[in-house]
This record gives sequence, C-alpha cells and structure tokens, in this order.
Amino acid sequence: MREDIAVNFTDSMFRGMYNGKQYHVADIATVLSRAWSAGVDRIIRDFSAQLVCTQQDEFDDSGDPEKHFEALLSLAKEGVEKGKYFEKQFELAYATKLPMFLHMRAAAEDFCDILEQNKHRFCSGVAHSFTGSAKDRDRLLSFSNLYIGVNGCSLKTSENLDVVKGIPLERMMIETDSPYCEIKNTHTGINFVKSTWPSKKKEKQVLEVVAGCKGIADVDQLSKTLYHNTCSMLTKLIGSSQRIAFLYRVFFPQDLDSAADALLAGGQSAS
Repeated sequence: MREDIAVNFTDSMFRGMYNGKQYHVADIATVLSRAWSAGVDRIIRDFSAQLVCTQQDEFDDSGDPEKHFEALLSLAKEGVEKGKYFEKQFELAYATKLPMFLHMRAAAEDFCDILEQNKHRFCSGVAHSFTGSAKDRDRLLSFSNLYIGVNGCSLKTSENLDVVKGIPLERMMIETDSPYCEIKNTHTGINFVKSTWPSKKKEKQVLEVVAGCKGIADVDQLSKTLYHNTCSMLTKLIGSSQRIAFLYRVFFPQDLDSAADALLAGGQSAS
C-alpha cells in the first residue's frame, strides 16, 4: 500500500509541453497506470500551481507578462506585509473542517508563528515538500495535528537526511511533487535507491531513501505506516468529496480512465 500526497497533474509537462514547446503526447493515463502497477493506492492532485501563478505558460497566457509579474509582485508584497492570504486559508479550514495542504520554504519563523496563532482553526494538515532544518522540523512537530511531507528535494544532502531521520514515522508522509522534485544522481539520497524506472517520477525511491536513512529493513511495513498516516488525515477529505473538489482530487485505480480523460480534456480546452 502506497500513496503520493502531491502530484501536479495540471502542469503542462503532463501534456507534453516544456517551456511552451510540445515534446510528446499527453501521458497522464500512462503515468497513472504505472503508479497503480507499482502499488500506489492514492494520489492527491495538488492545485497549488494554479492558485499561485508562477509557471512559464501562465505568464505567456496572460497576454502581458510584465503586467502579470507586477500584479503578482504586488500581491506577494501585500501578503507578506499582512499575512492575510495565508490566514484566510485557516478561515476556509475552520469553515469546512477539512485538512490543510501547506508549503513552507525559507519562512519557518513566520509560518510557524501564524500556525501557532491559528492552531485551533484546523483539524489536521501536512507541510509538504519539507526542506527545512532540524530546528524547523522540531517546530513543525510541536503541532500535534500536523504531518511533514518528504520528497526528492528533502533528500538532497547528508544534512537533509539527518533531518528526515528525526521525523517520527507516525508524523511523516511521502510524495513525488511530480513532475518536480525527483531524486537526482547528485543527491546524497541516491545511495539508498534500489529500484529503477523508465521515467523520472520515483515515489518508490523516496520510500527507499527514507527507509535507508532511518535504517529500516522492512520497506513494506514502512509503506503501510506512511499509508496509514495519509488515510488518517484524508478520512474527512474523502468523506467530503463534494466540498473539496476545488482544493484536491483524490484518485483511485478504478477511476483511471475517467480521471485521465477528464484531465486531458481540461488541458486541451485550457490550451
């Protein structure tokens, strides 16, 4: 049993587009099929790339990239100064009683201060794609209802591995953040990788590196533990699918054809 808590299925790379140029046909169905065959049971579709418009094609599609950039810069500055956009998400979490999908990058102090002020307003959540220090890790772990998501970006250096080693298994989730954050040959974590894949999206390899740096021999049992963590957090999410359609999409193997078709159709209409 395995899960991938963050996949950016709306990214143009899954439609074969790289920097505005078509390199291959859309391959979402193939990616999903390979995931189910490898034992992945659940994948969470991450919409953060749509909510924070920082991708190349979104600048191109705006019609005025410079104006789009200035608008984003203004929005970012206002958000930093007031912290209001982050805090608005807690209002949504409190109103819907749904888990939060969070991202902290080089902002641990502000992030955790806001989390502390609003910890009574969300039932559970995950800080995904974690790349922080041991101090940052411990601060996140001080919130009993928060998990930490680990991917290839979390496993680059020996220092990263030491930090991950200190995350209790019952507070960890794993992800690819595909099509980003793969484990590269230059990463220290590559030394623990045993499996090989025809593609670069390697959720199983993240699992192997976590097992290796923690000295865990039973990878299957580790997988079950991490899967249980995700199921625990997603219980409310899955049971409230009508209300969370605008935030996440949880895929199951039996949904493969219809889900892939819908995503491909959406990508074609968007382009």
